[in-house]
Amino acid sequence: MYNTVVIGAGQAGLAMGYYLRQLKQPFIILDKGLEVGAEWSKRYDSLVLFTPRMYSSLPGLILKGDPQGFPTKDEIANYLKIYAENFQLPIQLQTEVTRVYKKKSDFYIETSQGEFKAANVVVAIGPFQKPRIPDFARNLSSDIVQLHSSQYKNPTDLQKGNVLVVGGGNSGAQIAVELSKERQTYLSVSQKMKFLPLKIGNKSIFWWLDKVGILKASRNSWIGRKLQANGDPIFGFELKEALGKESIILKSRAVNSKERTIQFQDQSMLELQNIIWATGFMSDYSWLDIKGALNDIGKPIHSRGKTEISGLYFLGLPWQHRRGSALLQGVGDDAQYVMQNIQARS
Repeated sequence: MYNTVVIGAGQAGLAMGYYLRQLKQPFIILDKGLEVGAEWSKRYDSLVLFTPRMYSSLPGLILKGDPQGFPTKDEIANYLKIYAENFQLPIQLQTEVTRVYKKKSDFYIETSQGEFKAANVVVAIGPFQKPRIPDFARNLSSDIVQLHSSQYKNPTDLQKGNVLVVGGGNSGAQIAVELSKERQTYLSVSQKMKFLPLKIGNKSIFWWLDKVGILKASRNSWIGRKLQANGDPIFGFELKEALGKESIILKSRAVNSKERTIQFQDQSMLELQNIIWATGFMSDYSWLDIKGALNDIGKPIHSRGKTEISGLYFLGLPWQHRRGSALLQGVGDDAQYVMQNIQARS
């Protein structure tokens, strides 16, 4: 019997473990991966965070290196391993959770490695769960190479010929810029993109956003609501410059497909050899067998991670409390808040 079972050993689960250590009560972190940091290691080779090191640390351990510099994905994967070892967090890997249910006041967690029992459960699996790919992708010929951005590693994954990147987020932007250096590249977006510089002067833009209070704005504040409504900008001007030079051709929203051709919202068509779907992820809590934990579309019902089910918490969700709640820079604050709720309940 554990006081708390944490599901997920990514950045959210590790931050939760850091604070649970302070309670001096038995807990365990379960993860289906082979090693801590595995999800970061799987990302595309050229991935560089747009948040500098000074805003890419978890509580209690600073990420080494130039504070104003931008870490690579392998740097973060290694940092998470060091973090888990440094605080001697009790992590059980290769343990996939298949069902969580509640009986009276206790939770039962069924996994590929047996059943666990706990007074509290923290779901810390983060927002990157199930790749989102539009249904019309099934209409495309098998001759076309199709990869979700979570499957893409580097340009050698593609066959010869042009490529369409679908999705105007920061991952889509980085991948499109990389591919444009060696082949004809198109980028399909559904709305006008906004660009912000990575640095102003010799300081990261996040340093400036922090100084004016934007990073600390809660989801329900006027600033927080405005930021959520506007969506994330593209950080850095590499994509903007590539579009200006026409080394990347901008296309409107992809709406349909047939054989080797994609149709766009403006009725234009494009024949392709490769597609990268940088279209984000969907939540998947099908294993969470607790009435009232999710809404009608399968999203968690919570207030800053605390649910109406006594002892059940979520951590690492986008805008759980602030913009950085799903990121390294902000998940620690939410983890501390969840810990305080567990402590009060105990």
